[in-house]
Amino acid sequence: MSIATGTRGEPVTPAADTVDIVALLERGRTLSSPVLRAAVDRLAPPMDTVAAYHFGWIDAEGRPSDGDGGKAVRPALALLSAEAAGAAAEVGIPGAVAVELVHNFSLLHDDLMDGDEQRRHRDTVWKVHGPAQAILVGDALFALANELLLEIGTVEAGRATRRLTTATRKLIDGQAQDISYEHRERVTVEECLEMEGNKTGALLACAVSIGAVLGGADDHTADTLESYGYHLGLAFQAVDDLLGIWGDPEATGKQTWSDLRQRKKSLPVVAALAAGGPASERLGELLAADAKSNDFDTFSEEEFATRAALIEEAGGREWTSQEARRQHAIAIEALNGVDMPEQVRAQLVALADFVVVRKR
Repeated sequence: MSIATGTRGEPVTPAADTVDIVALLERGRTLSSPVLRAAVDRLAPPMDTVAAYHFGWIDAEGRPSDGDGGKAVRPALALLSAEAAGAAAEVGIPGAVAVELVHNFSLLHDDLMDGDEQRRHRDTVWKVHGPAQAILVGDALFALANELLLEIGTVEAGRATRRLTTATRKLIDGQAQDISYEHRERVTVEECLEMEGNKTGALLACAVSIGAVLGGADDHTADTLESYGYHLGLAFQAVDDLLGIWGDPEATGKQTWSDLRQRKKSLPVVAALAAGGPASERLGELLAADAKSNDFDTFSEEEFATRAALIEEAGGREWTSQEARRQHAIAIEALNGVDMPEQVRAQLVALADFVVVRKR
């Protein structure tokens, strides 16, 4: 690949703001979708239909649908990671699909455990098809992910599978931590970051290394790309935490004050409680009372709005926004540790920018 040079002969990295993010995400979706659909077709009825509903391919009555299947950030990262290692994007397709299957395995189970009734502006699987199907289809997607990689039959595929299973175990660790924190009066910022690093960072880290591994990259390259993905995941989750409280339901597809309704100890809440001061103390008193309340599910919108206002007054919203930017900067810095085509670097930077400024 030829690299453009400036007037003094130094390399010039293509500007990240010139990257077409929509096209980048659409490439990930377009290349991975046929393989993803073929994998889902392997499932026994009615799991194949339930999974198709979850992915937005059909509606609740089984009619074809063009529903939103998600942002496709992880498939885009997997294809870019193959290119970062000097391989063709197509080499990363099995990894892209495997990561997407694991991601959706986690969504199916999370929605049930959290009691979420809406995802991507539609009723969740457990609400439509029942809890048992949500559990079974989630388990099946996890099994499919490993099956797809191991079918390749190469040393690189074995290495990729090990990374995926490790990331999945960390993801499950993070979900267990998240649930346990809902029943604790206080959680430290450090504990919250560890939980979010497991729950979100681990799989994004895998997504941005798995294509490189399939393309023959050494462990140093894969580990460095994982560092980018891990910190990108923390930035992603910090933004998600902000949207979980202050996001527009029309954009997020979830209820207003979604995370407050679920008593989540997300970063804005934890940071606000750690800040000290009158707003922090009042918030702590309210949340402690909430934990003992039998009427929490009947709270009015005003009661949730009060808690959100206290979080903001105590500084939780601004701290989380700054943390998202800090983790974004660490992720970008990690890219300097990998020798890759400059266009690929620009695309990875652009995807990181997209994650931090997204609205949903």
